[in-house]
Amino acid sequence: MIKRTLFFSNPAYLSTKNDQLVVNFPPSQAEGKPEENKKEATIPIEDLGYVILEDPQITITNGLIRKLVQNKTAVITCDAQHLPCSLLQPLVGHTEQTERMRHQLNASQPLKKNLWQQTVEAKIDNQANHLLRREKNALKLKRWAKEVKSGDTGNHEAIAAADYFQKLFDGVEGFSRNQKGVPPNNLLNYGYAILRAVTARALVSSGMLPSVGIFHRNKYNAFCLADDIMEPYRIYVDAVVYEMVEAGGNISELSTYLKSQLLTIPALDVFLDGKWSPLMVAMSRTTNSLYECFLGSSRKILYPEFQKEWLPS
Repeated sequence: MIKRTLFFSNPAYLSTKNDQLVVNFPPSQAEGKPEENKKEATIPIEDLGYVILEDPQITITNGLIRKLVQNKTAVITCDAQHLPCSLLQPLVGHTEQTERMRHQLNASQPLKKNLWQQTVEAKIDNQANHLLRREKNALKLKRWAKEVKSGDTGNHEAIAAADYFQKLFDGVEGFSRNQKGVPPNNLLNYGYAILRAVTARALVSSGMLPSVGIFHRNKYNAFCLADDIMEPYRIYVDAVVYEMVEAGGNISELSTYLKSQLLTIPALDVFLDGKWSPLMVAMSRTTNSLYECFLGSSRKILYPEFQKEWLPS
């Protein structure tokens, strides 16, 4: 089942009744004349995968937070720049959580290096297919994808990324991939933040710690493993952003319309293990396959394959 994403950019009061999320809006004070409150809205909590809270004047009850967490709904809050900055996670994400975390923490260094090699290979190959989808040269990327060694000792991930972005947005003056760089970096930042939340949610649901990575290791980063596993999925954010750039219009500011397009990312169709499925479902299959690698019952992570005919639906 595809879970819904709710985005709140205006003041609202969020509560719960009968396992429903109840939304009430304050009266408008336009021109000093109170208007009628917007009608109360209700949404079944079981249908929700992500709730994004942007406006600082949103009020949410503890009862609703509890039900959302029990439903494994990711609650995401945004900072003053309207970018996602925090993710509410359940303390218990899986019934076998303790055992699964033990296997994760006991993973050998050779295994983690092999898993990172698979991750980088999948990422670079997806980048190459995306360039081919845009009728751009991908010969270097196709070659580099086959040359990745255990642990990516040759740093092919970074080398390929630089070449990929240079070619993908070659029509954007002054563009280089940098969090504080010129647009569409702002769109990429927002999309990657959503993707990171999707990945962290799936990892917790699979009983693993999002903070203990296979490659990324930073004592200030609580999402090292999420940052590892999301790498081959970044391509879908890139593809959506590319379509937004090609459509024209003002992308210098993250408008509600632009955000609404980026918030479709969890529901995008991706091709994984011979089947099409929503990205959020595919991500859960990826994290479950990762656990099987930690357990020792498998040696392969399932990652999506970007199809050259793919278009965001």
